[in-house]
Amino acid sequence: MEPSRTAVDRPVLPRGTVLVLTFTSVLLGALALRSFADTLAPVLLALIFAISAAPLRTVFTRRGLPEWFGTAASVVLVYLIVLGFAWAALATALRFSALLGEYSAELHAKIMELGDWMARIGLDEDESRSILARIDVGKLVDFAAGVLGGLTGVLTSFFFIVILLFFLVTDSAGFVRKLSTLSNRGRTMAEALTIFADGTRSYLRVSTLFGAAVALVDVGALYLLDIRDPWLWGLLAFLTNYIPNIGFIIGLVPPAVVGLLDHGLGTAVAVVVVYSVVNFLLQTVVQPRVVGEAVGLSASISFLSLLVWTAIFGGIGALIAVPMTILVRAIFIDTDPERTWLGPLLSGGNDAPETPS
Repeated sequence: MEPSRTAVDRPVLPRGTVLVLTFTSVLLGALALRSFADTLAPVLLALIFAISAAPLRTVFTRRGLPEWFGTAASVVLVYLIVLGFAWAALATALRFSALLGEYSAELHAKIMELGDWMARIGLDEDESRSILARIDVGKLVDFAAGVLGGLTGVLTSFFFIVILLFFLVTDSAGFVRKLSTLSNRGRTMAEALTIFADGTRSYLRVSTLFGAAVALVDVGALYLLDIRDPWLWGLLAFLTNYIPNIGFIIGLVPPAVVGLLDHGLGTAVAVVVVYSVVNFLLQTVVQPRVVGEAVGLSASISFLSLLVWTAIFGGIGALIAVPMTILVRAIFIDTDPERTWLGPLLSGGNDAPETPS
């Protein structure tokens, strides 16, 4: 009599032990990634840039142009994207630092107004002076300068990314051909990488469209509120849209501070209200649904991914959080028949994805 398959297939270890081992493995993996974050984070960011430019080669090849031409065009495109991001980040940081220096007198005046307000609400004079003494305008300017000094490390990664991008883009065509020749056992990983690339491009496409829409609305509002450098802060809003959920807060701070110092508290509040309403309507209500349907991740999973990957990779982790989550899902869930049931739990769409029979 043949032994029952249920007895053979039953897990040897208790479920609780399996969960503990799984959690421990994930934690050790995260710690290992974090220990190599200075190298891995720029590599992964460069990989995502290369993936975003890959379709351009296909477009030129289908039109009968030689492959080297498509590769060269892809390299130029991805360099333009990287240089554009670097210039925008540096320009906004430099401008905000310069404005803080220009507004030293206004900041002192606002601090004095804050002291008068504390006196009106009945706060003890000694306590008020103690609090105000801790607010040093020079420290704010030094902080902004420190942020600019921190760009040195970013520029180091930038040059590393530029060099790495050349090799990634030029090798990508051959890599795609190699994937198509893999054996059946290797095709599962090839399928996962294809899902990752397609999902990453979908996410970047959606984020770019919504980022442009948010930036245009913000620029219009800043013009109406007479905030100086509206296009620069609109560009910052566009860039921070690639950071899920909390990116708008980063883009909100400079124009709100400028509005406060130029026109007073009412204008600053108006900037905060406009940014918050736009963020709620487009980035909180509409965009997560579109992203969820495009890449299969709900808004809550996107937010959790932001926390996890930022903790592992730092600032770059905030930019690559969603693509990295797409990669993890593609490898461990989408291409594993035993775990596809987890897909609907992570998905942001209304319809559950089909599971393989």
